Amino acid sequence: MPTSAKKRVEDMTSNTEISDALREKRERVFLVLAGFFLCAMTMLNIIGITRFIQLGPMALAVGVLPYPLTFLCTDLISELYGRARANFMVTVGLALNFFIIGIMWLASAIPSVDPSNQPPWQLIELAESVALPDGSVIGDSVELYTLLYATTAGAVTASMFAYIAAQYCDVYMFHFWKRLTKGKHLWLRNNGSTLVSQGVDSFMVIAVTFGAQFLAGAISAGAMLVLMGSNYLFKLFVALADTIPFYLGVHYLRRYLELADDEIAAYAEG
Repeated sequence: MPTSAKKRVEDMTSNTEISDALREKRERVFLVLAGFFLCAMTMLNIIGITRFIQLGPMALAVGVLPYPLTFLCTDLISELYGRARANFMVTVGLALNFFIIGIMWLASAIPSVDPSNQPPWQLIELAESVALPDGSVIGDSVELYTLLYATTAGAVTASMFAYIAAQYCDVYMFHFWKRLTKGKHLWLRNNGSTLVSQGVDSFMVIAVTFGAQFLAGAISAGAMLVLMGSNYLFKLFVALADTIPFYLGVHYLRRYLELADDEIAAYAEG
């Protein structure tokens, strides 16, 4: 947050004498929004591309289902707490992505017990060779975790790169539209920021996740374009649908948190 904006917030805080109870209330709401954001992001990384579903004309990986919630939470925090808080939450999410990848790598690097001592469902017998998302091919049999790691580690890595670009893009575009409209047209900054950032995410996550398979010839460019288009189309519909929840959330939370217009304007400069 720029020094001038930070000073304005501090001045308003001292002038209005925000009580400890109100400050705690604001922090609790931030914690809830950040919690939903991080929970949704963790879910999409875990379930990732473990299953594909058909919703009308859209072919979607199940990991996309909780993803729009992350943008709703980001926009609410951007509107109510300012750009600095939103970027902080995105940075924490990035650190969480690194943590997930680290734990998954560690679990795959540690030697497994002898197959004869494992539960029967730990070893999956294959009828024919299968190409994995990382481009490798396995045959005969595969450990359950090896299969899960192959289908989620790449998706988590892809999600991390897409996450960095899309979430920071969302925060930047939200405040760009807010400055451009001088704080008016809430629907424009909500939808304008989300539609751009989710387009970035849809392209990057599919390109990185299936890039190795595409180069190996296991997936066609047409199939990748279908996945990219389906992901973005789904996010487009959800982004338009979350306009009402966003309006209601901002209207209720501004009153609940007792945020004055000039206080929100000062946060927006951060």
